[in-house]
Amino acid sequence: MPAAPNRRAVAVVLLVPLLVTLSLWAFAWPAARISPRDLPVGVAGSAPAADQLQKRFEERDGAFEVHRYEDEAAARAAIRDRAVYGALVVTPKGPELLTASAASPVVSQLLTAAAAEAAPPGTQVPVTDVVAAPDADPRGSALGASILPLALAGVAAGAIVTLLGLRGVRAALTLAGASVLVGVVAALIAHSWLGVLAGDWWTEAGAVGLTVLAIGAAVAGLAALLGTRGIGLGAVLIVLLGNSFSGVTSAPELLPEPVGAIGQWLPPGAGGSLLRSVAFFEGNAAGGAVLTLALWALLGLTAVVLGGGRKRPAPTTADPGTARPSVREPEAARVG
Repeated sequence: MPAAPNRRAVAVVLLVPLLVTLSLWAFAWPAARISPRDLPVGVAGSAPAADQLQKRFEERDGAFEVHRYEDEAAARAAIRDRAVYGALVVTPKGPELLTASAASPVVSQLLTAAAAEAAPPGTQVPVTDVVAAPDADPRGSALGASILPLALAGVAAGAIVTLLGLRGVRAALTLAGASVLVGVVAALIAHSWLGVLAGDWWTEAGAVGLTVLAIGAAVAGLAALLGTRGIGLGAVLIVLLGNSFSGVTSAPELLPEPVGAIGQWLPPGAGGSLLRSVAFFEGNAAGGAVLTLALWALLGLTAVVLGGGRKRPAPTTADPGTARPSVREPEAARVG
């Protein structure tokens, strides 16, 4: 057999297990290591009861980042501002837990269990959901499942623009137009039809559109710099790492370090955080996610525009003076 087909066969045999290994590492490893790591929580009320609750949280070294608040009103405001995921409040009747299932149903359940452990033995801790997840999606499953389709849409947009040969400003405008339409369609489905988003309709559409634009621009920008290999690199970066490290189905603070932080610097994680903020928290704590997505979009579109402006080398033509002389066919051959 020829050597080239043999090398291709060996490459396939080795590449498939490698891809499976990377996929399991990216998706299964963070999911198997879910645990609170500096998870922001609040404790409100007067000492010494509040001090005792804070001490019990801090006994779990590295699990919680405790913020103190003067009273229940301040703790509720901090939850709505997304400064903390929940708060344990000291009241005359005993401790009360404030949560926000819209921020993360997984964290709400975790805090419920932690509050029961922190409270005095035999004490029942009532739970109040300050910012509840919508009735149509109480477990946050739909929101978590929406990030992968958005990532695939962005990768597809960047790949199609590249493969169709669109370049420069035309490519950038095409990516922007596709992102706007994806944002509108996604808002129609998630907000108007499924009812799993509860914020301002146009703001949600804008958040989705910005996410898709950041992803599509990143893929197209890498392709403009590296050729079609950039599409594969962009797909690995966005789908394999960005989606699995996003923390949308749990919370970034529940993922192994530094996976949670890395995920928030990639478009899927930033997009998920932005969509959650505008859908349930009136845009609070959305600034970091907007900045991250804007940087990805700006850098990607800059690469697309500048890459499209490069002049391709003109095809070389032979010098007429050095053209190869025509070979005259022998007379005998013509006669024959």
